[in-house]
Order: sequence, then structure tokens, then C-alpha cells
Amino acid sequence: MDFQIVHTLPGRVRLRYRRHLLDARQASLVQMLVSLQEGISNVAVNTISGSILIEYDESVLSQKKALSYVSVLGDKYLKNEDLLKSVTVPAAQESLVANLLFMVAQFYLKKLLLPFSVRRVLSLFGIMPRVGRAAKSIASGKLFSANTLDATALLLSFATGDLNTSSSISLLLDVGETLEDYTKRKSYDSLASSLISTDENVQVLENGEEKTVRANLLKTGDTVICRAGSVIPIDGTVVSGEAMVNQASMTGESLPVHKTVDSSVYASTTVEEGEILICVKSAGGETKVNKIVSLIEKSQDLKAASQVRAERIADRLVRYNFLLAGLTFLVSRNFAKAASTLLVDYSCAMKLSAPICVLTAMRDSANLGIMAKGGKYIEELAKADTFVFDKTGTLTESTPRVTDVVAFGGRDENEVLKLAACLEEHFPHSLARAVVKEASDRGIDHSEEHAKVEYVLAHGIASSLNGEKLRIGSAHFIFDDEKIPKTKEVEDAINRFAKTGSSLLYFSMGNELASLIVIQDPIRKESVVAIKKLKELGVKNVVMITGDGETTAKIIAKKAGVDTYFSQALPDTKVSYIKKMQSEGHKVVMIGDGINDAPALSAADVGIAMGEASQIASQTADILLPDDGLQSLPALRLVGKRLVERIGDNNNAIIAINTSLIALSLAGVVTSSTAALLHNSSTVAISMSAMRPLIDAS
Repeated sequence: MDFQIVHTLPGRVRLRYRRHLLDARQASLVQMLVSLQEGISNVAVNTISGSILIEYDESVLSQKKALSYVSVLGDKYLKNEDLLKSVTVPAAQESLVANLLFMVAQFYLKKLLLPFSVRRVLSLFGIMPRVGRAAKSIASGKLFSANTLDATALLLSFATGDLNTSSSISLLLDVGETLEDYTKRKSYDSLASSLISTDENVQVLENGEEKTVRANLLKTGDTVICRAGSVIPIDGTVVSGEAMVNQASMTGESLPVHKTVDSSVYASTTVEEGEILICVKSAGGETKVNKIVSLIEKSQDLKAASQVRAERIADRLVRYNFLLAGLTFLVSRNFAKAASTLLVDYSCAMKLSAPICVLTAMRDSANLGIMAKGGKYIEELAKADTFVFDKTGTLTESTPRVTDVVAFGGRDENEVLKLAACLEEHFPHSLARAVVKEASDRGIDHSEEHAKVEYVLAHGIASSLNGEKLRIGSAHFIFDDEKIPKTKEVEDAINRFAKTGSSLLYFSMGNELASLIVIQDPIRKESVVAIKKLKELGVKNVVMITGDGETTAKIIAKKAGVDTYFSQALPDTKVSYIKKMQSEGHKVVMIGDGINDAPALSAADVGIAMGEASQIASQTADILLPDDGLQSLPALRLVGKRLVERIGDNNNAIIAINTSLIALSLAGVVTSSTAALLHNSSTVAISMSAMRPLIDAS
């Protein structure tokens, strides 16, 4: 692909290409393919200006290497139909300013150029959709609603010949709705984009061999391997194996469904037990779009409590507008004064500003790299007084490393590490990745020779080789469940490494402990800072629950600044503690990353998954953090706190402004049309103010 360099900075280069070379889909493909390369942090392609902006890590690759990723993209890639189908063309964005200017220009052109009679007919046609909404509200039993109030005020203005007021009200209502739609759309776009992961890896079976590929490169006919704990990335048909699949995200079924050969499976559902091979039926954008739309629609039902309260207050206040209008007419016999109380209402502004505040909070969260599955959870997070943390991969680094491999029974440590890595490579947990990486660093080839592997929840992994049992996992799994004897040599080794705060993996072969794998998992620096800030923001109880031993748990808890910790815990311990705290009136947040954290994430008032969490943890959680550890968590709590404050402040302002306008109108200080204009102007102003960022995300 031909291009010219137009601007360079350290770690940043902008290119120019001839615009006719790429259409929108090809541009998206260029952006995807280049961004997937190691060392590339960001790629932006603008088809209008014909520019490509590349940001890269200078410590990983040179500018020349970064540019080579673009220059190599010829017709082989850009005209490959399979690759082009794997990307989604971004929708063209409307201009908010252009829309608003068009509406205002149209309003004044009608007023200046059209005769009164024509404007009157057009005004009536403009009013009818709102009258229709009011009729539907009344038919559904909502006699006193914002729809009936708006329609009544518009009809009264129109009936009395006050066409200017009627047209002004219509314009301002349209402007308010346009602003709301724009804010929602922007928030939804941020929410949706955070769901689409281009670096998602899946396992496929190709020519009898298992390979790792990008999920967005899957195509119809591919065979995907899905094991326990993984989220199915495509729609397809089971061709081999059997599994229990949780379809709650797609069908709402509360219990897992048994899937066998010829069963249909759906994207975003989760394999809870077993292993299946799936022939791809639909992949890429087709399934991702369904997932995004479903989540966004669901998020509308997960309103923040403060938003719900604002909407209820607004609904209750509508009837008082009608009551005040009736009393005003009975006392004054002045139709204009009575009408003014309808033209100035509380409901419209409250129902408009509250959801915009919530969507602003969700947008700010997305800007932090956080995906919240509903405004409700952001507010719940702000109110929570108890934060429960998993240890490994949450408070500690997500990339722990093996420091020692101790072999027993005369075995070679590289040989036992080879088998351990062969088992662990099937499961996306930080300790498993550490074992696999250590084998790789030692140049150990661990091609599969063992039988089928089975993940035993919160315990470890079971398999066999040549009829001999292989087990790897926790002390509880090996010594209590599997009854592997603990020799003095083993006891001494455990005691020696336990004092260092290391995590220990136990690997047994047959009825003997074959190896002790020692893993150092250093605490995340951002964890210490985040916990300190959370306490400053009012969190009373900070708790760590881990399956590690007492010594390790105590060391990590002290370093992190945790108040209370529980060691040698099972998933049930986490769930039991959360339910206990909830029964005592506490609001609990659970933060974790592993398959074994999923039950606790589900039980908590708010479940938060780390950026590199297992797929089932991410699916279960209410909020997903970026790959920056806990760094963004205090900022999210602050977003929630300011969300509640802003909705409250806006409601107070709405009540004060509109009460003043009603009083001024009744006193004859301002006319009905002026009161209506000021009311709608204040509504738009408050709604625009609600769009302001809640925090500075820079």
C-alpha cells in the first residue's frame, strides 16, 4: 500500500494515502490488522482526509517496522473477502450542531417566509405526533404524564391563536429530544465499542491440529473448540462432544442446557461443564451486533435509583400542574394565567436531565476504559461500603512468574514442568499462564500426550498419562481430596517457601507428589494506591479472600492495606461472606478475575471483573475494568458519587426555576409565552449541563 509520511513524533506517525484507494470497509480492515501487531497502541484511519495515524511503543518496535505493517497491506489482504467480512463498517456519525442549526433555521424561515394560514396548518401537523403520544399515555392508564402535559399546553396555545408560543414550545421540545438522543447514542457507541475485542483468541481445529486464532477472523465452516469456562464466540452447531451451556445471556434460561451433537449454540453463551466442537454458522459482526444490542437494551432496564426517583417525582408533579391550572382559572377566570401553569412544568426537565446524567456517567466510564452494563451499577458502586477483593490477578500482578520448581522422588524438574504446562495451557488463569511461560522460557516443548483434561472448580486440573493419574492444583485438592501423602521432604519444602509469601502449586503423578511449583505474584503498585483512595472516598470495609495459605494471605493483605483477610478460602467462602455482610445491611462490591470468582461476582450488589479476567468472570460481572489493574476503580466510584449529586442538584434547580416562573406568570410579571420560553430554555440548558463530564478523565 502506497502512502506518504506527513508528520512524525516519537511513538507517533501520520500517513497520507490517496483517498480512492480504500473504501470504508477496507479502512476498517487496515485499522484492525495494523492494531493487532505487537507494539502498536493505537491506529486511526480517516477515509475523508485520507490519513492514517499510528501510535506505537518505541521500546518494542521502530518507526520503520511500524510503517512496514501498512506497506505490506496490498490486494492480497485488502481484497480478501473473508478478511473483509470479519470487520464491521462504522456507522456514519450525524453532526449534532448541524441538526440543531437546521431546526432553528427551519423555525425562523417558516416564520419569515410563510403566511400565517400556512404556518397554522404546519403547526397543527407538528403538534399531532405529541397529541398521539398523549392519547397513548391516557389509553395505557397514565392520565397525568409529561406527554399529556406537553400536548395540552400545545393545544391550548394553538387553540387561542398563540402560534408563536406553540411553535416555540415545539422547537424547544424537539431540541431537547435531539440532545437526549445524541447523548444516548454517544454513550451507546462508547459502550458498544468497549465490548468489541479484536484481540480475543479462540481455539480452532484445523487438519486435526488445535490452533489459536483471532475470534474476528473466524468464518463459516470453521470448527471451534469450547471448554469449561469459555464463552462461545459464534453461532453454530455442535459436531462433537457434550457440555452444559449457560444460555441466560441469550434466552434468559436460568439453568444450563445440555448440548450434544447437532445441538445449536449461540454467541455470548457460556460453557459451564464439558467440551464441545462447534461448526461455525455465523461469526464476526453478525453475532457481536446481537450481543451489543441486547446488552444496550438491557442497560435501559438497569436505571440508577436516583434516576428512578427523579422520574417518579416528575410523574407525581404533573398532576399538580393540572390542579394548579384548574385552581388558577377558578380564582382568576383568566384563561391565559391558567394556561401558563401548563406551559411551565417540572416533569419534562426532570425526565430529560436524569437519564442524560446516567448516560454521561456511562460515557465517562467508557472513556476510562470501563464497561458498565447499566447505570444502576455505577450508583450502587458509589453507595457500597464493603469491597471484597480476590488476590491472584486482582491485588497482585496478572503475570506472576515461577521462581522455583522442586521435583520429588528423583524426578527431573524440567520433565514435571513439561507435564504441568501441558495441563495448565488449557485454562486462562494467571497461575496457569505462569507455568506455561516458564516452560516456554526454558525451551521446553510440551506437546499434548495426556488424556482429556478436566477443570475441577476452585481445586485444580485432573488428567492422566499412560493410565497414571495427573493432578495439579491447591493443597486442599492434592492432599485432602486426592489423599496424596505428605512426606517430611514435602513438608520442609512447603514451610520454606510459605514464609516468602509465594503461591504454591502441587503436581502429583499417581499417588505421589511429583513437584512443588513456586510462584511469586508481586502485588500491583496500583492496588495499594487504589485501596487507599477508596478508603478516602468512604469505603469502610476492605476485604481480601484468597485460596492461598495464611502466611501468603497475611503478607499480601498487609502490603495492600487490606483491613480483613480470609485465607484457604473456597468460592463458597466468598459467597457466604458476601451474603453475611448483605444480611447485616452492607452494600457489597466483589472484584475478581478467575472462573472461581464467578459465583461471588454474581452474589454481590456489584460484581467487577478485571481487564484480563476469565471469560466467565467477565460475562458474570456487572462492570468490566480495563487492563490497568485497579487504577480506574476509585475514579469510577467518584463518577458514581457525582452522578447522584448532579441528579439531585439538577432536580433542585428545576424545582426552583419552574416554581419561580409559575409565580411570576401568575403575578403578571411575565407573559405565558415568555414563561414557556424561559421554561424550555432552562430545560435545554440543564440537560446540556448534564452532558458535562462528571470527572476529568485526562
